[in-house]
Amino acid sequence: MDNLAAQVLRAGDLVNYQAGAVVSRTIVNQKTGTVTLFAFDAGEALSEHTAPYDALAQALDGEAEITIAGQPFHLNAGEMIIMPANQPHAVKALKNFKMMLTMIRS
Repeated sequence: MDNLAAQVLRAGDLVNYQAGAVVSRTIVNQKTGTVTLFAFDAGEALSEHTAPYDALAQALDGEAEITIAGQPFHLNAGEMIIMPANQPHAVKALKNFKMMLTMIRS
């Protein structure tokens, strides 16, 4: 992980789109939580899974459908959603989509 501390950064510029892929970059990785950036090519997805902690997904660019416990939510750049702990969730990019995912483990 690069040392990104103590500098002004644009989150969306720290992860790039790649054709046919989901790219991720962890920018904070501590025992107490993580912050990870994702770039989804249009149509790419993260399959349904669960996590033992709440997670905050913040849309940085584009749009996606985030499904939580079977309910779809449409997320556009500038919007965010909390994915509750132990609830199945999935992400599908409707267009190229970048998000910042913050997970607090406490």
